[in-house]
Amino acid sequence: MKKLCFLLSLILFVGCGEKKVVGNKWLSENEVRVAIDAGFENVMQGEVTAYGNKYIDAEVSTIYTSEDSVLWLLQKDSIRCAVVTRMLNDEERDYIKATHKLVARHQLIAYDAFALIVNKQNTDTIITTDELRRIASGEITRWEQLGNGTKKGELSLLFDQSGSSTVRYMRDSLCNGKELKGNVYAQGSHLAVIEAVKNNPDVIGVVSTDWLRGKNEAAMSDFHGLDVNVMLVSRGKSAYDMSKICRPYQYYIATGDYPLVRRVYAITTDPRPSSKQTYFFYFLKSDSGQRIICNDSQLLPYLSVQVRDVNVHQ
Repeated sequence: MKKLCFLLSLILFVGCGEKKVVGNKWLSENEVRVAIDAGFENVMQGEVTAYGNKYIDAEVSTIYTSEDSVLWLLQKDSIRCAVVTRMLNDEERDYIKATHKLVARHQLIAYDAFALIVNKQNTDTIITTDELRRIASGEITRWEQLGNGTKKGELSLLFDQSGSSTVRYMRDSLCNGKELKGNVYAQGSHLAVIEAVKNNPDVIGVVSTDWLRGKNEAAMSDFHGLDVNVMLVSRGKSAYDMSKICRPYQYYIATGDYPLVRRVYAITTDPRPSSKQTYFFYFLKSDSGQRIICNDSQLLPYLSVQVRDVNVHQ
């Protein structure tokens, strides 16, 4: 039923877009239609609200879906603004240019980190990137195969949905382009992953770190008080070197110590320099848009961040 509802909403979204396209005129100057990777729903709702407050005549409509679907909508000219975790490749750019006579523009707006989460009852909270790769490729299927683990039994890895940027990252960055194997299961959404982890001590969930703060809540300075445990991740092959493990805090994203990091891009194909659609594209990298990412999310803004060590005297 969930898949049917999603497909219906996607068709309606595309259908509405096609009815409004007349010749070279796309929507009105005030209409903003943007498709967004569902992993960034929380922070992007804040961006949309702030943008609407600044441009009160803007008519903003959003769809949150998998990255594959977002890029498909962009190539079909059903939307002209997207937020995803990769730039368009040459084939996609050429298709948009040849089919719709449009040029795609990209801008980096943030850095996101994957958080690995486990049940509160699970005390095995240290893992290496190599172990994560071996889980995603089917080489590790049990807890006792982890170097720092004390738990026993079958281990499963949970992610949001096929076609998502999460799956693409695990496939391309961890598994050298090979398909995921073993005990790896889709749950349908980031929220469903979190709920599954809360109810099952035998699984590891993979979510965008921004989902750990909850919808429309202020960003957390740490991950204490959550209903799940956030795993410490080591960049190397050994989980015993404590100097190389950390959680996905903004600080460790900025310093480059946390290994599971990806870029977040805004893409537009709207050729109109003064449309509210184009203004929204630039708003995301403006001071106002970047402050929302910095202060109201777990993501790291693309603007330069100064990291300082502070000594606290008691």
